[in-house]
Amino acid sequence: MATSGGTKAVLAALFANLGIAIAKMVGFIITRSSSMLAESIHSAADTGNQALLLLGGRRASRPATPSHPFGHGRERYFWSFVVAIVLFTLGAGFALYEGIEKIRHPHAVDHLEWAVGILAIGIVLEGFSFRTAIVEANRVRGDLSWSRFVVRAKQPELPVVLLEDAGAMLGLVIAMAAVVLSDVTGEPRWDGVGTLTIGLLLAAIAVVLAREMKSLLIGEAANASDREAIITAITGVDAVVSLADLRTQHLGPDDILVGAKVVLRADLSTAGVVAAIDEIEAGVRAMVPTAHPIYVEPVEG
Repeated sequence: MATSGGTKAVLAALFANLGIAIAKMVGFIITRSSSMLAESIHSAADTGNQALLLLGGRRASRPATPSHPFGHGRERYFWSFVVAIVLFTLGAGFALYEGIEKIRHPHAVDHLEWAVGILAIGIVLEGFSFRTAIVEANRVRGDLSWSRFVVRAKQPELPVVLLEDAGAMLGLVIAMAAVVLSDVTGEPRWDGVGTLTIGLLLAAIAVVLAREMKSLLIGEAANASDREAIITAITGVDAVVSLADLRTQHLGPDDILVGAKVVLRADLSTAGVVAAIDEIEAGVRAMVPTAHPIYVEPVEG
């Protein structure tokens, strides 16, 4: 469900951003607004980013190979990290440069009505994409706050789309305010200030995304609820005296590597030890379906 929901949110964002990017570029050609130009580049970058997320999901589904025996699940984390880099370099970098240039060399915004109309259309389209991402995220978010969901989610697509859409919505509002202020006050530098603000916003979002994707790429443990479920499954086996050690790591959003050292009853035969290990593995999989592969090592108490 999480994977299909993430794909749905990514597709909604891709088509919305493609339409918005085209509309904003037309708006820039008509109005010569730097805020409009920055927003069009932002939307074009977001469109490319959604394509990268889809590519990551497709590549992550490839089966395990001798050179990648645990599969390719982390491809989704890698391409999400690339998204953060693209957002920072192309989206934020261009907006910051364009904002500084507009402040240094201001020129009036032409055809305000076109700018406002196109930005209003962009807000509606971006709102549709944002709503889709919220609906799909709510299916897996549980009782987590939005900030904790972004930090703790193991499926990278939904946090990426949520942050991108939130940034896009806020960027559209900033651009709208900037072009209106430029026209009302007669001071075109407001357009540059708006563009600069959009650049800083995108840079902040990119840093947050890069930090979270880096953590997932390095390897994060299973969340607290999954870990507790694994412990319960292991210690619930009659042959287990105690759990000596437990290590978990996400190989991908839907694959948790589990390594456990367990103390078994001393009176077990070799066949009994094998049966106990099989029971542990079956119990863990029943409690946490995403737990695989599972390695159980009997140790002395």
